[in-house]
Amino acid sequence: MSECTNLDPLVTPYVDDELPSPDRERLERHLSKCPPCHSRVVAERAVHEALRSRRGEIAAQCSCAPASLRATCGKLRATTHDAPRAFGTPGTPSRFVPFALAASLVILVGGAFVYQLTDSSATVLAAELTADHVKCFALNAMLGTHETPTVVESAMLGGFGWQMHLPENPAQAGLELIGSRPCFYGQGKIAHLMYRHQGRPVSVFMLPKSARTEQFVEVLGHEAKIWCIGDRTLVMIAREPRRDVEQLAEFVQASLH
Repeated sequence: MSECTNLDPLVTPYVDDELPSPDRERLERHLSKCPPCHSRVVAERAVHEALRSRRGEIAAQCSCAPASLRATCGKLRATTHDAPRAFGTPGTPSRFVPFALAASLVILVGGAFVYQLTDSSATVLAAELTADHVKCFALNAMLGTHETPTVVESAMLGGFGWQMHLPENPAQAGLELIGSRPCFYGQGKIAHLMYRHQGRPVSVFMLPKSARTEQFVEVLGHEAKIWCIGDRTLVMIAREPRRDVEQLAEFVQASLH
């Protein structure tokens, strides 16, 4: 975890292709052996591309921001460019300012637009959930937690008011229940059901009060199946062939309601 923390400031300039070779090689060595950090990089890259493709809309929103806010952002930008290089090697771009600062500015200037990205783009949503999928299973591997169906169903009822019923015989589809976790995405708390399919991680996310078009999205080396049950959107994430994910989704969908 200490290495992840130390390398965290390198991620944004890496995605922006502004990282000098020594730091790039160092980060890439780490990414090759750290799934959570690798997932964060590819998810940030997906959001980066989505923002770039809608640059005009962002600029329009920024122009509507109060003059005082634009002035503050300008001062922060100037401070960023003049700041000493705190990370990396000599010659490293000054854009090593923590990504949280950049994210905060985006939210201040056009927070509604940031939420719209997740709300309107199935690819951005799938990328964000895939990052959670990888991180949650990495955490589970460290903690070794394993929950019963009764515990998971109780957590869904208490946390989301969802009186759900898990598949009674998941082994029939080669599934093993691991547990559940609350996660967060652009618009609030969501439920995360964790399974393994023949030993491989499979996630089912439930987004309350959300309705999306049923579809498949391939993102970050994973397949994401999106469908709705009432006023809830469910997203299954797995690094499996699409036909297998379709079959697993049909099996789970037959039990969840």
